[in-house]
Amino acid sequence: MLNTLIPAERIRAVEIALLKAFNTTEVTEVILLNGGLSSAVVYKIVVDEQAYVLKLDSPSVHENMISSMEIAADADLAPAVYYLNRTDGITITRFITGMPMQSVFKSHNVLLSKLAKTIKSIHELPLFSKENSLLHTVDGLVAAFKASGTWSGQVFEECFAHYDLIRNHYPWEDADRVSSHNDLNPNNMVFDGEKIWIIDWDAAFLNDRYVDLAIMANFYVTTDEQENIFLESYFGRNSSDYNKARFFVMRQVCRLVYAVLMFKLSDTTKPADKEHDLVMEGVTLKDVKDQLGSGKINLGTYQGQLLFGKGLWNEALNGMRSERFNLSIEQLAEVHEVGLSGK
Repeated sequence: MLNTLIPAERIRAVEIALLKAFNTTEVTEVILLNGGLSSAVVYKIVVDEQAYVLKLDSPSVHENMISSMEIAADADLAPAVYYLNRTDGITITRFITGMPMQSVFKSHNVLLSKLAKTIKSIHELPLFSKENSLLHTVDGLVAAFKASGTWSGQVFEECFAHYDLIRNHYPWEDADRVSSHNDLNPNNMVFDGEKIWIIDWDAAFLNDRYVDLAIMANFYVTTDEQENIFLESYFGRNSSDYNKARFFVMRQVCRLVYAVLMFKLSDTTKPADKEHDLVMEGVTLKDVKDQLGSGKINLGTYQGQLLFGKGLWNEALNGMRSERFNLSIEQLAEVHEVGLSGK
């Protein structure tokens, strides 16, 4: 059964994994699950009438380092891990049958509270050993995007100018770091009818807490009322203007980052006989999300990736053009200056 979908060069290592995890190599079903943006190949497999997730990733030299996924699984936030071998790049975890969260959470406000509390649980995990520089990561993506020369014009230059403001005033070096997933999009959450499980921990590391909050909010928070519920569910009633300023600014940074990643991905999926449609005007994130929700476009195709990138970019720019952005930058700058003065 394995040789129908598993690459021939990986079959022996997969068989060893199955033997160690389940004492058998008999698999009655193999289904390719890929459809997301990860470079890993993911399958649903059935062993002894039980379903599991088999993930084939690039080999790693960090065999002895406990992973963020294992930490999250121990805390019952991620599915149970049955086998993990970084040297071979093979993981076997519990398969969870998902259902739409909206089918249970009839109130969007109740869902927002649940999502915020899920993030809080992630941030309360023991500190991950891996740590990256958020500023260097964003700077690198922006620099590479500029260097590509594919996208240029007023909307891009204006956005970069606003990012320079963020770069100068956001507290990138804040010592308040938490264990962070860093990619809390709907594809990485599985709801079983009672509990939200978080999957795909490849991008997890010690990070600024506002990254997870901003990414999640960019998919679920659309009004001021929803924002208040979301932030109060995370911070409690003590959510401050400073919390809101950092949250708002980070939402724009995350939109910018996701837009760059979408544009980069669209470069790899663009048909050879096509040129990018460089027109940005008139593409709204709401319209793109509506098309994604209706199935008219999807993120596995060039067109879906291109439009989602445009919608995200325009949404980030709209946020950066707002009066709230200016006020938020001023608040961050004031706190930074107070910190420098030691007052």
